[in-house]
Formats: sequence, C-alpha cells, structure tokens
Amino acid sequence: MSEKAFSVNFKVEEENLACAMGSGSLMVLATPAVVAMMENAAAQLAQNELDNDELTTVGTNISINHISPTPLGASVTATAVLTSSDGRTFEFEVFARDEAGEIAVGTHKRVSVKAEKFQMKADEKFNA
Repeated sequence: MSEKAFSVNFKVEEENLACAMGSGSLMVLATPAVVAMMENAAAQLAQNELDNDELTTVGTNISINHISPTPLGASVTATAVLTSSDGRTFEFEVFARDEAGEIAVGTHKRVSVKAEKFQMKADEKFNA
C-alpha cells in the first residue's frame, strides 16, 4: 500500500484549552482537542478512500502520547497517515506538531459503516 496522508491545520483558541475543556487547569492545548484534530484528519482521509456515498467511518480506537504543551494562539497541524486498510477497517499513525516541533503521536483505527443504518441504530438505542 502506498502511503497516504492527510493534514488539518488549526489555531489554538480559548475553547481548545485544557482549562476550558475540563481536562486540566492550565491555559495550554487540551489533550482532547489534540485527539479530535488527529481523528478529524484520519476521518477525512478514510472518507476519501470510500467509494460508496452511503458509507462513512467511525472511530473505534485511539491511543496517543501528548508530549509537549502548546499555548493559546499557536498554529497546530494534525496529520493522519494510512498504514493499513482492508476496505472496512482503516489504521493510521497520527501526529500533531506546532511551530516548535512534535507535540503528540499515536495510532487510530476507524471502521466503515452504513451511515443511515448506524445513525438509526444510535437514535433508537433507548427506545426499547
């Protein structure tokens, strides 16, 4: 499989801070915000790999190491690299970096689902 990658760029805003997200007390980029951006990059890359408009992907696993703090106002790039796919399961290496270097690394897995069926299942979950 040839290596495919997709990146998203964002600026750290107040709503992305640990103190705003409840994941800590400091004014630094929150780990959940880093995870969301990495997952966003992977989701977009996986969607580009699907050849059926009725399909989407859902995240099933993510594991990251958040290794460096990033302050308010910094620019961050999150990148997903597709490392394997069997057409239904997509596995990625994910990275995030700010202007000073790498801030997080990890792995992520997504699975394709029929969007309408999956949404209906979720919506009806508590209607038993």
